[in-house]
Amino acid sequence: MEDTLRDLNAGKLDLVIGPISITAKRLETMRFSQPFYNSSISILSRIDNQGLWGKVKPLFSPKLFIAIVIFLIILAVVGALLWLAERNKSPEQFSHKPIQGIGTGMWLAIVTMTTTGYGDKAPVTLMGRIIAGSWMIISIIFATSMVAGIASILTLSTIGTSNITTAEELSQRKAATVLNSPSEEFLVKSKAKVIGASDLREAIEKLENKEVDAVVFDRPQLLYFLKDNKNEDLTISKAEYYKQGYGIAFPINSVLTPEVNRALLELAESQKIEDIVHAYIQKDE
Repeated sequence: MEDTLRDLNAGKLDLVIGPISITAKRLETMRFSQPFYNSSISILSRIDNQGLWGKVKPLFSPKLFIAIVIFLIILAVVGALLWLAERNKSPEQFSHKPIQGIGTGMWLAIVTMTTTGYGDKAPVTLMGRIIAGSWMIISIIFATSMVAGIASILTLSTIGTSNITTAEELSQRKAATVLNSPSEEFLVKSKAKVIGASDLREAIEKLENKEVDAVVFDRPQLLYFLKDNKNEDLTISKAEYYKQGYGIAFPINSVLTPEVNRALLELAESQKIEDIVHAYIQKDE
């Protein structure tokens, strides 16, 4: 497209029709018709089907490990409190030896939290019962939240997910786009690792070959590609960025602009532009 626009500026062409974004930089050297389509930039990415390791990997995440460590610390604190409250009144249950006594307290805390209720250990002092009762209430909330969190991790890990769906996820990731397009500037601002391509097809081939994590380009062209090339392993994000209009490009002193604008207005008023667009790309629902 950039080569075609250079030919336009050199006087070799009278106008250029196509998916040409109207930008301030381009207006310095050419003129545009009124926009005939409102475009935007979107992200095309793979839907990766995870193997067995991919499904269980979230269970070994640092966040889950930290949560378990915090849980064990809380359990040790509760166990120590129960031991301090019970060791003198119930030495047959809670040994005077700290390690054994705190271990017994932790066992009681676990049994209480899980509502197993073996009945082999039970507090006999008022303070011990207050601690145990408080732990029952706290553990109901804590255990429910923890189980729900683990269940969510397992559920999400069993389904294929798009690698990248928002601009924030592009940071430090490899993303392909057509060089000198508005998408290149967008990727730079998103702190992505820009991989250049001569055209959209080449960029998508890099995505399919797993050379990049995403392709960022004009949404209508991505939609057209998906309609023309059925590929269930690729998906386009719902997020849209850099909303710009497509226009017909003219040399800076062209006399054709007013007449073309009038024709575009007639097409817009008769809804024919929308019919033409939907004939080439899928409806963006």
